[in-house]
Amino acid sequence: MKFEEIKNKIIEKFGSEIIIAEQTEQLQAQLTVDIHSLVRLCFYLKDDADLYFDYLNCLSGVDYAADRNELAVVYHISSIPYKHNIVLKVMLPFNRAENENPQCPSVCEVWRSADWHEREAFDMYGIVFTNHPDLRRILCPDDWEGYPLRKDYVAAELYKELKITFDRKDDQL
Repeated sequence: MKFEEIKNKIIEKFGSEIIIAEQTEQLQAQLTVDIHSLVRLCFYLKDDADLYFDYLNCLSGVDYAADRNELAVVYHISSIPYKHNIVLKVMLPFNRAENENPQCPSVCEVWRSADWHEREAFDMYGIVFTNHPDLRRILCPDDWEGYPLRKDYVAAELYKELKITFDRKDDQL
């Protein structure tokens, strides 16, 4: 199924207001969708017999700039039997100045593999996935301060009184 057909099925089911933006010039076409309809949309994409998006390939957090008060979550999903795919994106407003964490509904009920993807996005970006069954850090220690992939992250100099060094001399090819 082609991108336009998938998009038209979404519009037919939810109305055009669910789609905030679309990008078709990349390798994989992308729809930015309304965050409040995300879980219902994902269930529909998985459960509809013609679409059957049964596989969550990847879920990623994105921080575009330290001066923007929003992050994004990008979902790459595929239908293995039908061999079609699509990219969904939701924008997450939040207040950096208040040290706030953005929130996004969890899609773990739709695709069980989202569990680990969402934990990584939480750990690296501080995105809180509401209704996640076990949202905790997965890569950094539980007591790590900050979110390393945010553009405004300041790397710690010490961790538990040990100096953290980033010596790049040995990394040369």
